[in-house]
Order: sequence, then C-alpha cells, then structure tokens
Amino acid sequence: MFFLLFTAVVAGLRAQDRVERWGRFETVIKADVKGNPFDVGFSAVFTGPDTTFTVRGFYDGGGVYKLRFMPCATGEWTYKTRSTVAALDGRTGRFECIAPGEGNHGPVTTDGSYGFKYADGKRYYPVGTTSYDWMHAVGDYPGRTLCSMEESGFNKLRMLLIVQNFDFGYPEPALYPFELKGKSKDKDGKTVFEWDYSRFNPEYFAHVERCIDSLAAIGVEADVVLFHPYDDGRWNFDKMPMDVNVRYAEYVVARLGAFRNVWWSLANEYDFYRHLEIADWDRLTRAVVDNDPYAHLCSIHSHTAKYYKYWVPEYTHASVQDQAPVEGFGRAATVRNIYKKPVIFDEVCYEGNMDNRWGSLSGEELLYRMWQGLVAGTYVTHGECYMDGPTDYSRDFLAVGGEFQGESWKRIKFMRGILEAMPAPMQLCDSSWDPYTSSAGENYYMVYLGKKISPEWVFDLPVKNAMYPRLKEGLRFKVEIIDTWNMTVTEVPKVFETTAPVGDRVYDKGHGSVPLPDAPYLLLRITEAE
Repeated sequence: MFFLLFTAVVAGLRAQDRVERWGRFETVIKADVKGNPFDVGFSAVFTGPDTTFTVRGFYDGGGVYKLRFMPCATGEWTYKTRSTVAALDGRTGRFECIAPGEGNHGPVTTDGSYGFKYADGKRYYPVGTTSYDWMHAVGDYPGRTLCSMEESGFNKLRMLLIVQNFDFGYPEPALYPFELKGKSKDKDGKTVFEWDYSRFNPEYFAHVERCIDSLAAIGVEADVVLFHPYDDGRWNFDKMPMDVNVRYAEYVVARLGAFRNVWWSLANEYDFYRHLEIADWDRLTRAVVDNDPYAHLCSIHSHTAKYYKYWVPEYTHASVQDQAPVEGFGRAATVRNIYKKPVIFDEVCYEGNMDNRWGSLSGEELLYRMWQGLVAGTYVTHGECYMDGPTDYSRDFLAVGGEFQGESWKRIKFMRGILEAMPAPMQLCDSSWDPYTSSAGENYYMVYLGKKISPEWVFDLPVKNAMYPRLKEGLRFKVEIIDTWNMTVTEVPKVFETTAPVGDRVYDKGHGSVPLPDAPYLLLRITEAE
C-alpha cells in the first residue's frame, strides 16, 4: 500500500506545466559549484494573480538544486530565480494553476477563533494520534502504519522528523539526516558517530517526503516534530550547536514547506533540552516562521503541565501535554480562555499496558478524556502503547506504528462523524457556570454525561448559548442519545418545548425527561425540531 500511495502521488506531480491549487510545483536545476553545495544561497520569486511569494530552494544532492512552490490561487504563475551562482540565477519559468482535485482542500489553518479549517473553508476537526518513529521503523512498518491510519479514520499524525533512541537493542536506522563522516568505538565499546553537520543527507529527507505524501493521499495531516530530547547520547542529535539547529530548521522548511499537509511542531518536550533557553526556542521558531511563506500551523510541545507562551503570534495553536484539564467537566475551557486560540491536548496519557502512570489507560478512559476536551471547545490527541515486554516495541504504535492494539481507536470514525455533522465547533454554552452543556451552533446542543449512569435526563438547558441567541420560550427540540463507546445513535420519540427562562435555565413545558440506557459515556445531541 505504501508503494501504491507513493506512486499515485508522484504520478500527479509529473505534469509541471499545470499544477492544481495547493498542489506542488517543482523545478530542478543542475549546477556544479565549488565548495559545499549546501552553502549556496538559492531562491525564487513566484508571481501569480495579485500576489507574490519568495521561496527558498535547496540542494538535493548529485549536483541538483530544487525549488518547490505551493500555489494558492488559480491562474498563471511565473517565477525567476536568484543566486550568487550564475547557473542558478535568473532562471525563469511559468505554469498554470488549475482547480484543486478531489480531496484537495488545501492546507489546514485556524478559523480565526478556536477552531480549524482547510484553505477552501471546509471545517477541519483534528482527531489525531501519535507514532513517533513510524517513518524510521524497519521493514514493512511504514506501509502497515499507513493501512492502520486509513482504517482508523484519524486525520492527524504526530511524528518525529529525527529518529529517537529506544536503546534496548533497537535496530540502527538505515538513514541519517546528516552526512556520516565516520564511526569509532570509545573505551567502553560504544559506537561514536562523527557527523558533518554542514551537509545534509538528501536520501533521508526524500524518504520523509514520501511518507508525508503518503499521509496526504489518505487525508492525514503530518504534525512534524523538528526537535526532541530522546537521543540519550546515541547520535547526539539533541546536542547539536545552535547554529546547526537553525541551519537544519531552515533546510527542513525549504524542503517541506510546499507540502500542504505539513504542520510544524518545534519540539516535543522542549524543556528537557537542558542546554537551551527560551530565547533559543524563540530563535528556532523565527527560523521556521520567517522561512515559511505559506504560514503552516506552528506550535511547540512541553513536558507535563509546562505551559508555553502560546499567545505569541508565531504560534497558531497551543500543543499541550496535560491530562488534568480533560479528566473532569469543563476544565479544558480554562486553557482555551487563557490562550484565546485553538488548543490541542496532544498528550493526555496513553491507552496501553505499560507499567507506569502515563501508558496504562483503558480505552474507555482515553475516549472519555477525548470527549471531555471536545465538549469544552478544545481537541485531544489519541495514543496507545501496548508492549509484549519491557524491551519489545514491536506492538507499540506510539513508538513504531504498525497495527493498533487497543479499543479506543475503533471509535474514531464514529467520533468524527458526530463532529463533522455539527454546524460549528463545540464550546461551552455558559463557561464556568455550566461545564456539561456545549453549543455547536444556534439551537444545537451537546450534553456529555461522562462516566455517570442515570435513569433519566430531565430536559434542562442554559439560557445562555455562547455567542448565539439566548434561548427563549416556545422553541421545539428533539433529543438523540449517542453512546460514544458502543457507537449507537437513538432518537427519543418525543418533541420538547422550552419554557420561559426560569433564572438562567429553561425546561420542557411538559416537564419532560429522557429515559437513559444503563450505560456510561453517553452524549445527548439536542437540536431544533422541524
């Protein structure tokens, strides 16, 4: 499947005289240069309908320089290259940008508030998972991971651009991001790698690109983590000098910026980089943002409950590791209200069988946390880590991908169906006063009952409905009982009519209630009756 997906993507890129909107234009220029070819400055100005972009090129090995561009508007585009190298300077060309093909909605951006949308305006609800090293896993793991992602219905995948060190004899990767100058053994017999940080390994990045394209082919956003602290002395990629970090970030953006399904995550658990300061992360963030003409989504991720300054404009959303806000009703809305931009709780612990406190949730508990975040107007990323033993990562999707082993992933397509049927994203109707009732539009309510098992729900809604009109007397509603675990939707055979407000609440004129099944994890969808 991996081969077939990649072949289909490549086939769509061959006709470079015509490129679909938010597709990828690429041109190749051969040039022999003296010295280090990665040091050559190379860019182009692309001019299209009422807009101009300056895009950096990159060296791709074998005397080949490349320019990639993602056109944002249909019509004719022209370009002209700039470089101090004569063979790369003053080259011109043109292409036609045509309408996007089926399934191409453009890159995901924020909606200007607390949610996300595609560039064409289609609403996007991030329902993602994590597999840190699926791209770097040996054998057929990448293909198996793609099959699992397509079957599950997840639409975002968090992943590391540089392989992490699992130790415990995990196989040495076949490719590295930098040119390897040599290897030796220290006095303890440990392998010591010597890297040429001034020269990247284009083959490594070409593999990454094939993986990202394969995700795009199945509608999955690639949340690419640029830095991580999990090297532990194996390759020392987490201890690179700051100038190397900046150079690496700029090269990555030049190569991957034209991929419409890419998100930037500056780091995973950035605060475990003991030798880097906040000013260093500010510098790296600027290196990414300033060199990305397309303004892809961008954030940074911390250790548990270490909150970053996500309110600065460089970060489009908050990527948070903290389970506490999604362990109870309404808590996540507090984080949302502080940052006033989209919030994704990208780690809330994991479903799994690990002997620790972060990798041992039940499937029910993880799904409960995901719904708690959703009804509070935020988003929650799934993850699972089942292992056959303390050193066996072969079944650990969090680490290497492959097949899902748990239970919560089976409910993701159903969850997305509920979300994508809503007229607008959820948010609490009356934040701070009612942590149970969420609004997804005018006269469109969601009441999450969580783990509570009750014989009935008395029809009872807040007068306040977020920014939508307040409830008034005489509105008629229908109620559906959604079992989020068993994936059923049952319509209640009764129409409810609102009373005049009684304080801050409205009720049913007939004192009606909804009989409930003897089950937890119920969600009530309350919409205006025709």
